[in-house]
Amino acid sequence: MRIRLLRNATQRVSYAGVSWLLDPYLAPRFSRPSFTGASPNPLVELPCSPEEAVAGIDAAIVSHLHSDHFDPLARGLLPKAVPLFCQPWDREEIVKEGFTSLRPVEQSVRWREVTITRVPGRHGSGQVLEEMGRTSGFVLQAAGEPTVYWVGDSVWCEEVARTIARFDPQVIVTHSCGAVWREGVLIVMDAAQTLEVCRAAPRSTVIAIHMEALDHATVSRRELRERAEAGGIPPWRLRIPRDGEEIEID
Repeated sequence: MRIRLLRNATQRVSYAGVSWLLDPYLAPRFSRPSFTGASPNPLVELPCSPEEAVAGIDAAIVSHLHSDHFDPLARGLLPKAVPLFCQPWDREEIVKEGFTSLRPVEQSVRWREVTITRVPGRHGSGQVLEEMGRTSGFVLQAAGEPTVYWVGDSVWCEEVARTIARFDPQVIVTHSCGAVWREGVLIVMDAAQTLEVCRAAPRSTVIAIHMEALDHATVSRRELRERAEAGGIPPWRLRIPRDGEEIEID
C-alpha cells in the first residue's frame, strides 16, 4: 500500500488495487475563514492542483463534515458518481450536494475486496465534544495488505485504545497537530497523545498527519519529532510526512 499526504487530513491512498481519496480539503491558501483569528486558512497550498488531487480516484472516504475535511471546492470537484463512504448521519447533507453513490458505513461494509469498518473517537472533551459533533475513524482490511487504522479527528481516548486492541493494525494514521478549540480544549491529538498511540501499538507504524495547515494547531512536525526522539521512539516507528510525500508500506 501507499499513502500520499496532500495536506491536512487529505490523503491519496493506494490499497488493494483501489485509489482512495480521504477527507478532501482542496481550498487555496488563505481562502477559508480563521478558526482562532490568527490567520485565514489553510496556511499552506496543496502540493498539487485540486484537479490532480481528485483525478483518477476510485472511491472517497469522508470522516466527517467539518470544513477542513470536506470543503466547498472538494464538494464541487469530486465526481458526483464516485463511491463515497461516510458516517450514516452525514448522508443527507452529502446527498444534497448531488452525490449519487453514497455508501454510509453503519459498522462494516465490504467493497472491491476491502472491508471498511467505521470506529468511534472523541473530537474533544466536555462541552466542546458536544459542539464538535460525532466523528469517526476507519479501519481498512484486505488480503495481502496491512490492516490500516485511520484514527481521524480524535484525541487519545478509550475508544482509540479499544480499536488498536481489537484490530492490531500494522499502520495507524493519526491527526497530530494538537488543534484546540475555545479556551484551549484539545480536539485532536497533540505530541504527548501521539506518543501514547506509539506505546499502545509497539508493532505498528504510526503516521502522523493533519499538521502545519490550520491556525488552531499547536504542534509542529519538528516538535513532534523532537518529542518522539526524547521518548525513545525512532523515525521508522513514527513517520511524519511532509505535504506531498508518499509513504510505501509492505
